[in-house]
Amino acid sequence: MEFDVVIVGGGPAGLASACQLMQLGEREGKEVSVCLVEKGSEIGAHILSGAVLEPRALNELFPDWRESGAPLNNLVTDDDYYFLLSEKSAMKIPGFFVPSDSHNKGNYALSLGNLCRWMGEQAEALGVNIFPGFAASEILYNDDGSVKGVATGDMGVAANGEHKSSFQAGYELHAKYTIFAEGCRGHLGKQLMQKFDLTKDAGTQHYAIGLKELWDIDPQKHVPGKVMHTIGWPLKQGTGGGSFLYHLENNQVAVGFIVDLSYKNPYLSPFDEFQRLKHHPTIADQLEGGKRVSYGARAIAKGGLQALPTLVAPGALLVGDDAGFLNGLKIKGSHTAMKSGMLAAEAVFESLSAGSEGGATLASFPEKFENSWLHEELQSSRNTGPLLHKFGVLAGAALTWLDQTIFRGKLPLTLSDPTPDYAKTEPAASHRPIVYPKPDNVLSFDKLSSVFLSNTNHEEDQPCHLQLEDAAIPIEVNLPKFAEPAQRYCPAGVYEIIEKESEKLFQINAQNCVHCKTCDIKDPSQNIVWVTPEGSGGPNYPNM
Repeated sequence: MEFDVVIVGGGPAGLASACQLMQLGEREGKEVSVCLVEKGSEIGAHILSGAVLEPRALNELFPDWRESGAPLNNLVTDDDYYFLLSEKSAMKIPGFFVPSDSHNKGNYALSLGNLCRWMGEQAEALGVNIFPGFAASEILYNDDGSVKGVATGDMGVAANGEHKSSFQAGYELHAKYTIFAEGCRGHLGKQLMQKFDLTKDAGTQHYAIGLKELWDIDPQKHVPGKVMHTIGWPLKQGTGGGSFLYHLENNQVAVGFIVDLSYKNPYLSPFDEFQRLKHHPTIADQLEGGKRVSYGARAIAKGGLQALPTLVAPGALLVGDDAGFLNGLKIKGSHTAMKSGMLAAEAVFESLSAGSEGGATLASFPEKFENSWLHEELQSSRNTGPLLHKFGVLAGAALTWLDQTIFRGKLPLTLSDPTPDYAKTEPAASHRPIVYPKPDNVLSFDKLSSVFLSNTNHEEDQPCHLQLEDAAIPIEVNLPKFAEPAQRYCPAGVYEIIEKESEKLFQINAQNCVHCKTCDIKDPSQNIVWVTPEGSGGPNYPNM
């Protein structure tokens, strides 16, 4: 199938790219054919974020979004930060000591999945061809080496590689330009960076894992628009992260926990730290009497400006979290993802309007980025991540406050942290195992009941999408040296060490995978490669 533009990924970046392309075509009277493929069963099915949205990019893309029914109905009212001193005590951080860019005045607490569903409707109304349930599994190349498009994965292939009765061959989607907007640690985006060496001039990308639950709470405790963030307990000093709790509409709250994947202790379990967190009175007081209704997890690219790869290759562009546009200071990536997609769309449209047949390396996209408010924002916040990594949460936060409040983000130096997150993992012999409390099934829960609430499903008889470079490494290397941390860093119980006939085996429960990509990032031997399963597989988030 031939198109002018193929977009891989139906998140905020990909949808903003699609809508901007069609709007430019309408404005200039030029027909543009755009195809967007999304591996989730529907637009929004795989979208998970806090989320507090800064509407700046949306205002530019759809100035009439209010009249058009965009689901932004919950303006932030309260904006509180707490330092959790211990499992029982907390200290509220005065607003003056919170950098101005971390405040949320004028922002909206919402479901990003529902915003993407609305954006998908706008894209279809503009004429975008949207194919949900199709996983782009391969990059296609022209004879000259430029990107030709993508191929979607075959459906109905058995685990042994044989074709089942339900077999359906994938599609080749050819385009003059392909925009990769897969989200964090995109499977094809990673391949594109490797083939064209797009990271040679970039700093090291860093990541966190974000875990989130949606709760129906007691209406008497519900404060629409209330936003709360915490740092400190239960994480030890030296491990970055924190929590959020956002009061949404309809007596619901989103509660979540973010853990930097640069943590050292292989016994740490982000999932279990999250379950412990909810017993702190600051959180528990708002959840008690409520009911947990959804759960999910995803990785977050947080390296900032220094870690951005080269954004273009012949015939291809990288946008959103596929490149890493998140602003760690604001704890937000949706508005930055959208703006990156809009700038990419402008560059592509200009090239098409000039008569390009595709395959070019669009230097105009990085130029547009460097001259945009998006670059200015990331430039200002560029030292936040390295400061927190180098000096820990408390000292790093204090230095970030100085950087932002005194120097306005204009320190005459750019800090870096060159050690990748997986390499920060220390041998198990250097640490004591962490004994986590058993879940009480009131505030805290186990992994399997949590995965059930993510509505995760994969066709069971299919090739495993969690591939090992060397099947021996988990037992022969990771287990004796690191106590095989995959058992703990995975938030869905995918990886287990089991014993069979007195032999230890590494078991992969791929059916449980929520597509967070943490294993692809944190495995200390870099032995696990996440690839796309059959389309429509994975979580089906209803309101996340």
